[in-house]
Amino acid sequence: MKVSVFEDPHRLAGAAAEEFARRAREAVGRTGSFTVALAGGSTPRETYRRLAEEYATMVEWSRVHFFFGDERGVPPGSEDSNYRMASEALLSRVPAGGVHRIRGERPPEEAAALYEAELHRFFGVRRRPPKMDLILLGLGDDGHTASLFPKTPALRERRRWVVANPVEKLSTTRITLTLPVINAARAVMFLVAGEGKAKALKMVLEENADPAEYPARLVRPAGELIWMVDRAAASLLERTAS
Repeated sequence: MKVSVFEDPHRLAGAAAEEFARRAREAVGRTGSFTVALAGGSTPRETYRRLAEEYATMVEWSRVHFFFGDERGVPPGSEDSNYRMASEALLSRVPAGGVHRIRGERPPEEAAALYEAELHRFFGVRRRPPKMDLILLGLGDDGHTASLFPKTPALRERRRWVVANPVEKLSTTRITLTLPVINAARAVMFLVAGEGKAKALKMVLEENADPAEYPARLVRPAGELIWMVDRAAASLLERTAS
């Protein structure tokens, strides 16, 4: 596991965009394509914008296939849609090889089944989870990541790749990739910013917290695990904050 601390969210976004672009170039050179699952929320937005503006000609976008780690049960045009945020910041601004969105406008169970079928078709595997080149994740102030919320059924899922996950405290159901898919990735990169995330970050990285309470602790990929955080989020960490 690698933890990098940046002075502010702006520097974090720049470093994350650079890392994304580097990995995209390496993957395209190695296999001819780059597969990445995008995170929702506010922290990745500037990273996506920087990619569209500063790396427009430095990434072979026609060989990049975009997936999503999770989605709310809303249409793609909704202000709450992860797809809409990523589309406005990045996807509509680069000639991507493919954009594979979760159909949040469908009933959650149907949306999850459709997305799992899409993963089966694209990656051509069924018995073992797909090995994405990069999965981007955020961290909630309650320790959740993607839509793997504390004490929700999706944390126990070992067979399905995508599930509809009821989140009682939000009175909603989210569609999310499951831990088998996340942990099969070649690399997982967390982007975390803001003082409001400091306690959760410490509990995930430095305390022996219950993973059912802090689901991000369950992310243990076969490949690399990278944390990119700003100084405010890292303020309670003993080993990295100064």
